[in-house]
Amino acid sequence: MLFNSYEFIFLFLPITAGVFYLLGRSSRVLAVRWLILASLFFYSWWRPLNVLLIAPSILINFGLARLLQRFSGDEDRLKARAVLVIGIAFNIAFLGYFKYANFFVTATDDIFGTNYVLAKIILPLGISFITFQKIAFLIDVSSKRVTAFTLQDYCLFVLFFPQLIAGPIVHYREVMPQFERAPCRYDGQNVTVGLTLFFAGLFKKAVLADGIAPMVTAIYGHSAAGTPITLFYAWMAALGFTLQIYFDFSGYSDMAIGIARLFGIRLPPNFNSPLRATSIIDFWLRWHMTLTRFLTAYLYNPLTLGITRRRLAKGLKGMSGKNTTFGTFVTVLALPTIFTMCISGFWHGAGYAFIFWGFLNGVYLTVNHVWRLMIRNRWRKDHPLPRLVDLAGGLLTFVCVVAGMVFFRSPTMASAWNIIHGMIGSHGAALPPTAIARLGGFAGSLDKQGVHIAPADVTFLPMCEWILGLLALAWLAPNTQRILSKHEPALGFDAAAAAKDGPRWSFNWNSSFGWALATAAIAAVGVIHVAGISEFLYWQF
Repeated sequence: MLFNSYEFIFLFLPITAGVFYLLGRSSRVLAVRWLILASLFFYSWWRPLNVLLIAPSILINFGLARLLQRFSGDEDRLKARAVLVIGIAFNIAFLGYFKYANFFVTATDDIFGTNYVLAKIILPLGISFITFQKIAFLIDVSSKRVTAFTLQDYCLFVLFFPQLIAGPIVHYREVMPQFERAPCRYDGQNVTVGLTLFFAGLFKKAVLADGIAPMVTAIYGHSAAGTPITLFYAWMAALGFTLQIYFDFSGYSDMAIGIARLFGIRLPPNFNSPLRATSIIDFWLRWHMTLTRFLTAYLYNPLTLGITRRRLAKGLKGMSGKNTTFGTFVTVLALPTIFTMCISGFWHGAGYAFIFWGFLNGVYLTVNHVWRLMIRNRWRKDHPLPRLVDLAGGLLTFVCVVAGMVFFRSPTMASAWNIIHGMIGSHGAALPPTAIARLGGFAGSLDKQGVHIAPADVTFLPMCEWILGLLALAWLAPNTQRILSKHEPALGFDAAAAAKDGPRWSFNWNSSFGWALATAAIAAVGVIHVAGISEFLYWQF
């Protein structure tokens, strides 16, 4: 069941919330148990077998967490470490079988020229998000950041349906204290803020992201079929998909946070206008924020700390600011960064293009760190140049992100390189007659510039209009978190920092009649467009 479906909007969500409020008036325990049952139903809607797969995994992880809790003394440190390793290995193997078995068989065939065939494995919905949360929970129990939990609380933490499909990836210590404090009753402010966020997200997903999706899919389909993609179409494909996934992911994040708010829960922010980033480091602090947080805390930091400790034990230097040596930089920062981003790419999807996308972003981040370490940090704080560099850095970051997204979207590496070659002009340039007619007197000089006439294409100009309109929204409009900043739309939301970021102008949401009409209009348009063609981008996650 998807958030942007009529059965969810008109049946599942109102019934689940309504019964939750009614039960909460007499028993908090019953309300919580109802929410767990509703989440199981939500998870099983697409494929009931999913429950039979996820339930044993939940019970095994709960048992392992109990063992970690039992082995909390210093004398049982080795036992606790063994249990943690077994738990992490179990979860990775569980995820690996369902998500990567077919990929590894295909890779083996490619490398050794074999012809192994594996029956098609259906990927359980949201398995990557659930797996990361279970691993994080085991690590938190092992490190004593989580000390008390019950099976009921653990099931609620893992299965809470707003964050099952596309995140955010949450920590037990973030949400469970909120459930303990939540009255489990109807709260007018929570409901109005939650519905506003939900319908704003629905509009982004159903109207904006799904509106441009068919045109983007058509170009990538031609690329996959081997048709050379010329200059303008290649850039339209790259920009179009970047904007599609931008509003799709932003919309799903808003919907998830809004739905959780209906139950009195604030989820952490997961998306903060990343296309306004002035560097690739800044971009990854804004895009899929909880994934970046997870990978940094549970993969990158342990890697860099372990490497640094080994170097210091051998008498070698660690990172030392401007005096860092090349070898230290490569060993301590560059390699862990690239490795972490490759894991991020592989987590997103089982394919060579996803891995390369992760590797490419790792290289981007490494270059950005070189820039900061060698040049940017040497400037005085009052130096005027950084302001100009931020503008240039924002443009460069945007181009790098757009180029990287080609690999994220393309089904194969060959298809991705087809579009990349088109973006640099290797396949020439062509415009359809409708576009050439709009250029007036300038059209006569196009042939001299190497621009040819392409077959008639009625979608070319509409796609250009879509791209320009979506870029204007992404760059110039305040995001939903800022509009709702007075009501703490997400956990730990910093209203002061949000006011300094993005456009200087904004408007603040309130529970007035005018805002009710605006929200109702947005909701109506979004609900109407739910009936249209929708591309679900998170199936591989």
